[in-house]
Amino acid sequence: MYIEDLKFSLWADFIERDYLDNEFKELIDKKIVNGATSNPAIFKNAILNSDAYLTQLASLQDLSPKEKYEAVAIYDIQKAADILFPLYEAGDDGYVSIEVDPSLCDDADATIVEGKRLFTQIQRPNVMIKVPATEAGYIAMEALTAEGIPVNATLIFKKEQALLCAEAFQKGVAKHGKKVDTVISIFVSRVDRALDKYLAENGIATALTGIYNTAEIYMAIEEMQVQGCRALFASTGVKDDSLPAHYYIEKLLAYNTVNTAPVDTIKAFDADGIKEKALPIPQETIDKHKEELSAIGIDLDEVLDKLIVDGLEAFKEAFQEIMDAL
Repeated sequence: MYIEDLKFSLWADFIERDYLDNEFKELIDKKIVNGATSNPAIFKNAILNSDAYLTQLASLQDLSPKEKYEAVAIYDIQKAADILFPLYEAGDDGYVSIEVDPSLCDDADATIVEGKRLFTQIQRPNVMIKVPATEAGYIAMEALTAEGIPVNATLIFKKEQALLCAEAFQKGVAKHGKKVDTVISIFVSRVDRALDKYLAENGIATALTGIYNTAEIYMAIEEMQVQGCRALFASTGVKDDSLPAHYYIEKLLAYNTVNTAPVDTIKAFDADGIKEKALPIPQETIDKHKEELSAIGIDLDEVLDKLIVDGLEAFKEAFQEIMDAL
């Protein structure tokens, strides 16, 4: 844990082979991070832009693009899992996530098959299988947790999504018969990036909608009290230079949560972020902000629905770009 009293963890939202061999170990040794996450966009940047993969890729010429990708990704995930294993063994998270092929997001059976296959191939207990929060995804989440496979539910923007994830995990854990660690990944900064320019033009405080939306979802997850399940705050890097780099970590510091962030964001928080609990936020504060949005014609549900679709498309595009390049 980064903050033991709050049961608050910091996970690095980054995977790249040279980084795993060097800086990642340093961050763990300094007790700054205790987990890691990946997604198709992260792997795309790593595989296509780092020389660390050239030798392995040269040995995989006879494989299909997806087989090449999985060979490379599994190697990195295994490496990260091994580095993190002492933390896992000590009960201090130590998880690393890998996402199923995002093109399967509307196919529950295929997602289940791929999730089980990846978990079996990786052969590490401290791996979370990442599944997008779609109708098919909820079915897959239940099936995977019923097998005792840790799951990271991803691309959550709405409370309704989070509750369906929590229900799926609850059912899966009940079938499995014992605790299975799971996280529900709520995307934060993308909400503000979608709205802040318009809010500023209308005199409404910016860089708050994502915080308030996430705070409301966090409380709903906590109220469910699903064994082994925590809220994870994702998309917490800052794109607005007027905000402190650690803004979305500091403003979402909460009991029983994980924040996964870019390495530079984590370093900034560790250096000078306020380490005091920021959630929960009073519901009346959240409701007042929603009323302000509504008054200038913003339908927040509509905005969040679009962000869900855009997020899925971005992961699919990143994955396809890897396939095309390989």
